[in-house]
Amino acid sequence: MQQIMNMIAIAGLSAVLLSSAPSQGETANQSSLIEAAERATLVERREGTDSLLQYFNETSKELEKQVAGLSEAQLQFKPAPDKWSISQCLEHIVLSERMIFDMAKAALTKAPQPERKSEVQMTDSNLKTTITDRSHKFQAPKELQPSGIYKDSKTALADFNAARQPVIDYIKKADANDLRNHINDYPTGVVDGYQGLMFIAAHCARHTKQIEEVKANPNFPKQ
Repeated sequence: MQQIMNMIAIAGLSAVLLSSAPSQGETANQSSLIEAAERATLVERREGTDSLLQYFNETSKELEKQVAGLSEAQLQFKPAPDKWSISQCLEHIVLSERMIFDMAKAALTKAPQPERKSEVQMTDSNLKTTITDRSHKFQAPKELQPSGIYKDSKTALADFNAARQPVIDYIKKADANDLRNHINDYPTGVVDGYQGLMFIAAHCARHTKQIEEVKANPNFPKQ
C-alpha cells in the first residue's frame, strides 16, 4: 500500500522539490525565501485541526458545486478516448479517499518521531498548491483506475460523503501536535501526519479541477 501512496504522491511532491531548487541568478534571494518558508511553517505548526477541517469542508463544497445536477450524458462525456469522464473522476476520488485514509491511519499508528520534525521542509500551503497543480500529469495506479460507474451525481456525492465522513470524524478527535509528531518518508520528501491527512483533500481538489476541465470542453453536452 505504501507503494500506491508513493505513486500518487511522487508527481506532485517531486514537482515542488524541483521547483524549490535555485536556478542561476536566484541565489541572492535564497536566504529570504528560506526564512519566509520557516516562518510559515512555524505558524502552521501552532495551528490546531480547525484549518485542516476547513480545507476538507472547502474541497467537499467545491466538488458538490461542480457536479450537482449533471445529467448522465454529462457525467459520461469523455473529452477524448484516453481522457477520463466526470463519472470516472468521481469514482477515482471516492476510491482514493478510502485508500489514502487507510494508509494515513496506518502511518499514524507508528511511534511518533518529534525529533525529526525539522526534516519536514514542505509547508502545508506548498503541499496543497503542488498536489493541485494540473500541469503535472501522471498515471493512477491500477487499484485506483475508474470504470465510470456513476450515472447520476446524487449517487456519486452520497458515496463521496460516505467515504469522507470517517476522515472528518478522525480529524475532529485528533490532536494536531500528535499529528505533527508523526513523520513519514516519501521517495521525494518528508511529510508529517497532519499533511498526510491534508493530502486526501488536496487530491480531491486536484480532480475537481480535472472535472472543471471536462466541463470546459466545447463538446461538453449542454444537458
